[in-house]
Amino acid sequence: MATASSCFSQEHQQEFERNGCAVIKDFLGAEEIAALRARTSVLLERFDPTDHPLTTFETGTRDDKHIGDKYFFDSSDKVGYFLDEEATLEGKLVVDKQRAVNKIGHGLHIREPLFARLTHSDRVREIAQKLGFEDPRVLQSMLIFKQPRIGGAVPMHQDSSFLFTRPLSACGFWIALEDCTVINGCLEVVPGSHKYSPVTRRFVRKQELSTLSSGETVPSGTEFVSVDPAFSLFPPVRDNGQACPEPASDAQRTDCQPLEVSAGSLVLIHGQLLHRSSHNHSEKSRWIYTFHIVEGMFEYDKHNWLQMPAGKELSRL
Repeated sequence: MATASSCFSQEHQQEFERNGCAVIKDFLGAEEIAALRARTSVLLERFDPTDHPLTTFETGTRDDKHIGDKYFFDSSDKVGYFLDEEATLEGKLVVDKQRAVNKIGHGLHIREPLFARLTHSDRVREIAQKLGFEDPRVLQSMLIFKQPRIGGAVPMHQDSSFLFTRPLSACGFWIALEDCTVINGCLEVVPGSHKYSPVTRRFVRKQELSTLSSGETVPSGTEFVSVDPAFSLFPPVRDNGQACPEPASDAQRTDCQPLEVSAGSLVLIHGQLLHRSSHNHSEKSRWIYTFHIVEGMFEYDKHNWLQMPAGKELSRL
């Protein structure tokens, strides 16, 4: 297990600045991995499909179809269950319930003590501090499963499109609870793309409202909307944003590359990094825990899909 004094070296920081991502091996020890996996198994077992709207997590492979119902919008501080697109048919599960779950989130860092301790650990605080965060806030914590055979592909995206601040500041902490390989759908990244790929759209709540049978009004869904190109490099200090970076040369541009990591590894992901993952066609699962931080001193507006309940704020790291 990486210690608080050594988990994020100068070499890791240089890797992050150069590639937009950095791999910290053995961030978790064997006992931590086992404990987190055991708790994850309990959470999967607790899923009750008879008392669930069977909300699926659409991965965005179709641009006209995005997740967005009351269950999804209310999940920012809860333990919600979201199903694989291939797990349901005509409103019914077609696989075992444990294999049906694509994601558990988005408030594990609030509701689940084991995940909260990891998220708010000295190791994580050290990394945030070295990246230049002054008031890091935690959001969108989740377990993501690529279930055997049905684990869906996630198309190319940038995390700052989903967690938009002004200036941009999102950073992902992606922790492998199993070995992640090309066989079971590991991360795939475009190294260095954070330097030349501004964010040009963001994922928001639709302004149109729907009225539920209870009389409550909720956003009618989610959508991507275009924004002026936004670009910012770490550390995320005030006013360091640029309208648009210089275009990359052919020599700078690289193809998407698989990022295979062993269980216990942490992958740091810059909010502008282009990344994706492929369908899991294998018989082996791929479990990971992930959360994000943003700079609390920056604007995080009401249009972002993830909003805390009235009277609550994003969790301080």
